[in-house]
Amino acid sequence: MAKLRFTEPSFWSRRLILGTSVAGAVVFFVVGIIFWGGFNTAMEATNTLDFCTSCHEMEDNVYQEYKPTIHYSNRTGVRAICSDCHVPDPWVHKVVRKIQASKEVFYWLTGKIDTKEKFEEHRLSLAKSVWQTMKDTDSRECRNCHNLESMNPEFQKPRARMQHLNAMEAGQTCIDCHKGIAHHNVRDKLTEEELETLEAPNPDYVREIPEMYKIGLLRAEQKEQAQKAVEKAEKEAQKATIQAKVEQAVAQALANAGASSPSSENSATNKTLSTDNINVDWSKSASTEISVFYPGTASLEWILGRKHGGKRAFTKGDRCIECHGEEIADIGQNIVTGQSEKDLEPNVIPGKRGSFPVTIDATHDKEYLYLRFSWEDGEHAPVPFVDGGKMDPENPIKLALMIATDDLEYADRAGCWSSCHADASTMPFTPEKDDLLGSDLAKRLDLNSGVTKYVKESRTKLELKGRGGKALGGWDKLKDQSAIDAAMANNQYLDLLRYKSGNGEVEDGHILAERKMHSGQGAEVTATLNSGTWSVIFKRKLASNKPGDLTIESGKVYNFGFAIHDDYSKARYHHVSFGYKLALDNAEAEVNATKQ
Repeated sequence: MAKLRFTEPSFWSRRLILGTSVAGAVVFFVVGIIFWGGFNTAMEATNTLDFCTSCHEMEDNVYQEYKPTIHYSNRTGVRAICSDCHVPDPWVHKVVRKIQASKEVFYWLTGKIDTKEKFEEHRLSLAKSVWQTMKDTDSRECRNCHNLESMNPEFQKPRARMQHLNAMEAGQTCIDCHKGIAHHNVRDKLTEEELETLEAPNPDYVREIPEMYKIGLLRAEQKEQAQKAVEKAEKEAQKATIQAKVEQAVAQALANAGASSPSSENSATNKTLSTDNINVDWSKSASTEISVFYPGTASLEWILGRKHGGKRAFTKGDRCIECHGEEIADIGQNIVTGQSEKDLEPNVIPGKRGSFPVTIDATHDKEYLYLRFSWEDGEHAPVPFVDGGKMDPENPIKLALMIATDDLEYADRAGCWSSCHADASTMPFTPEKDDLLGSDLAKRLDLNSGVTKYVKESRTKLELKGRGGKALGGWDKLKDQSAIDAAMANNQYLDLLRYKSGNGEVEDGHILAERKMHSGQGAEVTATLNSGTWSVIFKRKLASNKPGDLTIESGKVYNFGFAIHDDYSKARYHHVSFGYKLALDNAEAEVNATKQ
């Protein structure tokens, strides 16, 4: 019987896992490499800017919007192309996204967005889809380049610094605030419910504040404090010069007051000039500089509304100056020229100043608080929609200052802005005069000159959203008298002093249900305009038992704001300050009244 011979299989015939031969495995491997290489090459080819803009739907619409943005061209030369924002880096998510993109290809094939008009018709739904995806992924593609934990607030503007800190603490993500940064923004077309849902903080996105961020915050604060110290030293050095200039102005104005024909420069103010009762050593005062700016139609409702990006920070308790203190001049210029993206000034006055700095010297003795406001007079800018170009020809300037306690909501962060509403006279939602005088409230409020300032504590509700065409504000939602009396007793009002340069009138009053004024009894004012510089001095009793007057006490901090109607302006066409802190002998307060 012949022996069977066992022939050892060749290397290529050897069996591996699942019975696959080495030769078969090599074939599969080579084919896999070729397939993977082809697939990956095709995948990457569809991620290029050229591919994304190869159809006219993208070329003519979103690409043209994207080119002027910072993501396309910037100082560092780093360009974020379409795929950087719209295609995930992780492979699995990338494949899923490519599959989802087949729907967009279908739109292209069927001509659903093949014209600009069709694209605009579907823009909101397309944007909502992208926004929701970014919300669901904690803005994953944004974080490929921008990471909150890696940011250094030392090199950010105060507004960005505060918003990013709030985002980490509250659980917000990039897309909550940064819509429309590469394409036209259609955020305003979302309903209130959609907006609230889309931008609501997500507890899963709350981040621990990195130590590096805390160090950056500390350094930023130290730099700002050092800069303020330098500025303070410079102002102290200038104080003697300013004091001499003011004294000269007062002496000259008093001399002119006794002449038969006073100088034109001082004629509007010399009726109020007197140094008998305002004899202060200003060298013992503390000085600060606060810029006022043109606010346009910005109201409390606007601050609390959807168009204000800082709404959440404001309601959380952040002060306006914490975000905007370093950009006052830019804000004022954008609004006064009609260039603000917020559309806050429909009636542009050519040549009107956007902002100007005001030096405030503050001091006190045992009985009185003294505040001196000094600023440069501006050139006359005729108002095109007023005969003669002057809204208030009798008053070259008016100055109003307001003081409140923390009992008045929003005063702690916004100052007197807490009394500015969208339905006040000359504001966008001011009611018709017939509606005002024909209302039941005409018996309780003085509506002959329109709706004046008021605070929310006097109303049952403020309309903030304008649903169904409702007017913003709350002039017609007045609480009953007992509730208003209770608000007065609880210090929920703004104590108000106002000076008019035309007849030298000093008005003392308050703002609660409305602005109520009477001839000044607890205050005196002197004012001069000399060599182009206004100087207005308020002398106010520290203690008062009159309703609507706050008693200023040592050891307490008060909310402070002021407004200047310059260049014969009136109503909302003034310059205003943000909210600041006022106190006696307290270096932490922005307006620190030091003792004589």
